[in-house]
Amino acid sequence: MNINLELYKVFLSIAKNGNITKAANELMISQPGVSKSIKNLEDQLNCSLFIRSKSGVYLTEEGKMFYEKITNAMELIDNAEKSLMEMINMECGYINIGISNTLTRNFLLKYLKEFHKLYPKIKIKIFTNPTSELLIKARNGIIDFIILNLPYNIPNDFSIKKLKAIQDCFVANSNYNYLKGKTISLNDLSNYPLILMSKGSNTRYFLDEFCLANNITLTPEMELASYSLVTHFTKIGLGIGLVTKNFIKEELKKGELFEIDTIPKLNKRYIGLTYLKNKPLSHSAKKFLQIIEDEKKELLK
Repeated sequence: MNINLELYKVFLSIAKNGNITKAANELMISQPGVSKSIKNLEDQLNCSLFIRSKSGVYLTEEGKMFYEKITNAMELIDNAEKSLMEMINMECGYINIGISNTLTRNFLLKYLKEFHKLYPKIKIKIFTNPTSELLIKARNGIIDFIILNLPYNIPNDFSIKKLKAIQDCFVANSNYNYLKGKTISLNDLSNYPLILMSKGSNTRYFLDEFCLANNITLTPEMELASYSLVTHFTKIGLGIGLVTKNFIKEELKKGELFEIDTIPKLNKRYIGLTYLKNKPLSHSAKKFLQIIEDEKKELLK
C-alpha cells in the first residue's frame, strides 16, 4: 500500500483537534481540502476512521488503534529528521579513521585539533591496526576512510587520493660526523649498522621495492616495528636510520640528527587516503577531509 505521508498528517491533525475546521487552520489548507484528504485515506484503507457529528468528529475503534500506531510512527519520522539535521549541521555524528601511530602523531594530530575546535560534538575514533586489517574493517563498514603511506597495493574497489608528498632519507647522530658532506652509495650503506623498519611496514615495503628496482642490497643490523624506535635508536647512536624527513624537522634543526647524502636518492612517496568506492563518505567525514584539502589549496597559492 502506497499512501501519501501528507494524508497521515491530515488524519493526525483532525484526530487531535476533533474538528475539521481547526485542522484546516492548523494545516493552512482549505476545509474542503481536509475533508477530501481524509475521505481519500479512508477509501485507501477501506474503513471509517471518524464518526461525524454536529459537534465535531471523533475516532472509530479502528481510528483509535490507527491513531496510536501512526502517532508513534510520525514521532519516529520526526526524530529521524531531527537527527539527520543535527548531523548535517555537525551537532552530532562520528568519524572512524584507520591510520598508523606514526601518521597519527606526525600528520593527523593538527587536523584533529582544528576539526575538534570547529565541531566539538563530533566523536572521533582512531584505529591503528596494520593496513591489511584496516582495509577489512573499511569493507565491513567499521572505518570511514584510511590514511596511509603510498605506494601500497590497494584493492580495486577502493578509491585512492594523494594528500601530501613526503621524502625518506638516511640519518645519523654525531657519532657519524665523518660522513657529513660526503655522498655515499646506497650499496655502501650496508658497511654501516643500519636501523630499518620491520618487513611488513609501508616504509620498509617502499625501501625494498626501490632497492629491487635499482639492484641494491641493504642488510639491516636492526629491524624495529616502531617508527619512533627507529628515530630514538638513531638519535642515541646505535646506527644509521631510515626516517621520513618531514617528520624529523626538529631533530635536524637542533642538530640531534643530520641527513646523509646518498646515491641514488630515494624517490618521493605520499601520504594518501583510501575508502570504498561504493560507500559514500558520511557528512562528518567529508567535513574532516575538507580541512585537509583546504590546507593543500592554501599551500599551493
